[in-house]
Amino acid sequence: MSAAPTLQSFIAGRWIGQHGAQALRSALDGHVLAYSHEERPDFAEAVDFARVQGLKQLLAMDFQQRAARLKALALYLAERKEQLYALSHHSGATRADSWIDIEGGNATLFAYSSMGRRELPSGNLVHEGPAIPLGKQGHFAGSHILVPRAGVAVHINAFNFPIWGMLEKFAPTFLAGMPCIVKPATSTSYLTEAVVRLMNESGLLPAGSLQLVIGSTGDLLERLQGQDVVTFTGSADTAAKLRVTPNLIRNSVPFNAEADSLNCAILGPDVSPDCEEFELYIKEVAREMTTKAGQKCTAIRRAIVPARHIDAVATRLRERLRKVVVGDPSVEGVRMGALASHDQQRDVTERVRQLLATCEQLLGASDGFTPVGDGVAEGAFFAPTLLLARDPHAEGGAHDIEAFGPVSTLMAYDDLDEALALAARGKG
Repeated sequence: MSAAPTLQSFIAGRWIGQHGAQALRSALDGHVLAYSHEERPDFAEAVDFARVQGLKQLLAMDFQQRAARLKALALYLAERKEQLYALSHHSGATRADSWIDIEGGNATLFAYSSMGRRELPSGNLVHEGPAIPLGKQGHFAGSHILVPRAGVAVHINAFNFPIWGMLEKFAPTFLAGMPCIVKPATSTSYLTEAVVRLMNESGLLPAGSLQLVIGSTGDLLERLQGQDVVTFTGSADTAAKLRVTPNLIRNSVPFNAEADSLNCAILGPDVSPDCEEFELYIKEVAREMTTKAGQKCTAIRRAIVPARHIDAVATRLRERLRKVVVGDPSVEGVRMGALASHDQQRDVTERVRQLLATCEQLLGASDGFTPVGDGVAEGAFFAPTLLLARDPHAEGGAHDIEAFGPVSTLMAYDDLDEALALAARGKG
C-alpha cells in the first residue's frame, strides 16, 4: 500500500501543505487514508486575497453569469462523481448514504443556479419591493435596494456531510458575489479537499472566490470585519464558544449557527399496532437511525409514543433493527456502514453511557452485534441502539444528551399535551 497523502489547504491561489500532521483513518478498517498538514496558512494573506482578488473577480460578473457558472460547475462535478463515491466509501457510508452527500451537494448548485437565472436580474443590484411613503405630504419615500456585501464569508462545516455541507453554503455565497473561505471538519476533510480540487481544476472558479483550510482556523476569525460573515454547522457547544470570539463581537460580525437539535417523532394517540401508520412509524424511526449510521441532524433521537403502545413499538423496532446488516458497504447485503471516524465512535459510546444513567437498553452491541467484511474489527462501527427512558420528564437524559449515531430513545406519554411538552424539551 502506498504512503498516505498529505492533504493541502488552498490559499491565495496555491496549494499549501507538505508535511503530515494528524492521521485521518478509514472508518471501515482503520488504515491511514491521509494526513492533515503541519504548516499553518497565512490567514492575513487568505483574507486579503479574498477581499481584493475574490471580490473583484466575482463582481466583474453579474447574477446571471454567476448562476451560469454554478450550473456549469454542477455538470462538471456530476461527470466526476464516481471518484467521490469511491472516496466517500471510507467514511463508512453506503452508496445511498453517499448519494445524499454527493448528489445532494450537486443539487444545491443546480438549485441556486436556477434560482439566480429565474429570480435575479442582470447586474449586481436587486430592487426589493415598492416605494414606501414616509410622510403625509408624499414628499419623502423609501425603497429597499440590495447589493452584494463587500466582505468575506467564512464557512465552518461539520464532519457528517463533507461535500453537501460545503456546497450548500458555497452556492448562495457565490451567487451573491461574496468570496468564501471553507473550513471542513478535519476527520472527513479528505472528501472536501477532493471536491475543491475538482472545482479548481474546472477553471470555472474566479480567483479568490473559494479558499480551503485543512486543520485549525488559527487567527482567521480575529481578522474579520463588519462586512464579513461566519456560518457554522456543528455542535451547540462549539457554536457557543465561537460566537463569543472577541473580534466577532467587537466588529458585530454576523454569526449564523446551525447547531444540533434533539428531534423527535410522535406516534399519534389514535394509531394502534394494526394500523398502516404504525408500520410507517416503525419504518421511519429505524430508517433515520440507520441512514448514515444515524449521523444526520434530522435523525430521530426521541420516539415519543402512547404509553399503552410502548411495548408494541419496542418489540417491532427491535425486530426491524435486528435485521439491519452492518459492515463494509462493499459487501452485498450491508445496509448500514460505520460511523465517520474513530473519534465519533468513542464519542457516541460515551454519550450512550451517559444516557444509560436515565434509560434502560432495549437493543445494542450486547445483542450479538457483528459487523461483516474484511478488517472491520479496526473500523468505527456502532450497533443500532434502542433505549427506553425510565422517566421521560426527568432532567437531562435524551432531552439534553445527543449520541450522534444510530441511537434513539423511546418515551411514553399519556395524552397529546404531554407528548407536545416532551417534544419541546429537545429545543433547537
